[in-house]
Amino acid sequence: MDARPMTGPKRRRYAVAGTGSRAGMYVDAMLGEHADVALPVAWCDTNEVRMTQYDEKVKAAGHAPAHYDPADLPRMLSEQDVDVLVVTSPDHTHASMVTQALAAGVDVICEKPLTIDAAGLRAIEAAARESSARLILTFNYRYSPRNSALREVIASGTVGRVVSVNFEWMLDTVHGADYFRRWHRDKSHSGGLAVHKAAHHFDLVNWWLDDIPSTVYALGGLHFYGSDGAGHPGGSRPSLARDAVPGDPYGLDMAENDTMRQLFLMAEHADGYHRDRDVFAPGVSIEDTLSVLVGYRSGASMAYSLTAHSPWEGYRVSVNGTRGRAELEVVERSHVAGGAQAARLLGPGGKSGPGEQDGVRPQGHRLTVQQHWEVAQEVPIAEGIGAHGGGDVLMLRDVFRGAGEDPLRRQAGYVDGLRSAAVGVAVNRSLETGTPVRIAPAGLVED
Repeated sequence: MDARPMTGPKRRRYAVAGTGSRAGMYVDAMLGEHADVALPVAWCDTNEVRMTQYDEKVKAAGHAPAHYDPADLPRMLSEQDVDVLVVTSPDHTHASMVTQALAAGVDVICEKPLTIDAAGLRAIEAAARESSARLILTFNYRYSPRNSALREVIASGTVGRVVSVNFEWMLDTVHGADYFRRWHRDKSHSGGLAVHKAAHHFDLVNWWLDDIPSTVYALGGLHFYGSDGAGHPGGSRPSLARDAVPGDPYGLDMAENDTMRQLFLMAEHADGYHRDRDVFAPGVSIEDTLSVLVGYRSGASMAYSLTAHSPWEGYRVSVNGTRGRAELEVVERSHVAGGAQAARLLGPGGKSGPGEQDGVRPQGHRLTVQQHWEVAQEVPIAEGIGAHGGGDVLMLRDVFRGAGEDPLRRQAGYVDGLRSAAVGVAVNRSLETGTPVRIAPAGLVED
């Protein structure tokens, strides 16, 4: 099933389920570089205002996509003769969207995570196994040149057989805080950061090592955000970040960002969704600090940590092998000022962008390899262009035109999505039970 190309000689008909900010990347690609092979024919969302905003994007190209409610997804797929469904809806809806499309024989492009719980994993695994359609996951971090370079180093055997990985990911108090404003703050909608955000990171390690996760043990909690968090400045807080007092570093004025204003602020009356809850408002049910130990079937292990309230943003990876060690450090933003800066830094798609640099921790990346008895060597990394270290542009090419020959195997299939999401689901179960959790080879969390 995974060998069948996503694109054929004809222009394929695409529908997009979920017209929030993330959908914009795919719609722009269909209107731009990949317009010759992709035609947007339908939107599927609960919010009519957001769908209408995307109409404005495509009308200049002469398109008029039909609008559907998620309850009418099967009808949309049939009436619009959809070839491919792009799923960018909230995480808890993915399993339903994906399984319905696969049952209809429609190919699926799904944003990470594949799903948020064990029931969703089982449903998608069964649907993908039985369907003739193809399901791919958009793990854009695989395509970032710095991450591809580490994959090449490990695959070359330079550091020998990998025995352990240390992986630390820091989200700063602009990007990290933003997860505590949005629907992501509710674990029943997002699976928490262990699923929603760390799905990227768990997939990277699975892919770097070409290995299968088998055991997960986790510790973590909500320590900084929320109504009782250590970061709470004290005193009364507004329920919405837009109402913060001047100078409040956690304020967020969506009116200053065109994408947020059009897709969320102007759409609030349609469904009551508030994109800018205060990060210290009650109701947060996700963790902001995680420490995870993952065992792999090869015998390797990973120690992973996620901090969503760091003063700088980036990640560090150390790979220990039988012949040496590889180290990757990435600084995506050295510091943030907060407040009025937040809407600008979050960028047009609601993601973090470049921040101010202080010269002490300059933005950039470095990959070094050191074998036993040898001096360290720096590995050259190609410069990427665009978001996620240059990964988005390369990923979109594969999504719309097919991966072709790729020795790095960057395009991810549904099994990759299952195995990545399963680690996050197992993290949540381990947090609940205080015990290790087993993962089956197919990517299902064992009962």
